[in-house]
Amino acid sequence: MAGIMDSIRNLFSGGSTSKPPQAANEPDTYRDCLIYAEPMEEGGQWRLAGRIVKGDGEAAKEHKFIRADIFSNRNEVEAATLRKARQIIDEQGAALFK
Repeated sequence: MAGIMDSIRNLFSGGSTSKPPQAANEPDTYRDCLIYAEPMEEGGQWRLAGRIVKGDGEAAKEHKFIRADIFSNRNEVEAATLRKARQIIDEQGAALFK
C-alpha cells in the first residue's frame, strides 16, 4: 500500500520513482581500475549505472556513469555494467580521469 501512495505522491510532487544506486558485492578489476556495478531500480526494472575507480585513498580518482539501458533482471544489468565500464576504460584510457 505504501508503494502506491509513494507513487501517487511522486506524481503530484514531481518526484522521481527511481531509487539510489545499490552497490554490487565485489568490485571487478580491469586494467588497474576497480569497477563497481551500481544499478538503479526504476519501476521494477534496473537502469545501468556504475563507478570506475583508479588509485587508493586520497589519490583515488572516480568516474561515475549512468546509461539509458534498462534491464528486467539485476544479474543482467550488473553484467552489462561491467562490459560497459571495460569499454569506457578501453576507449578513454587515462583521459577518463582528467
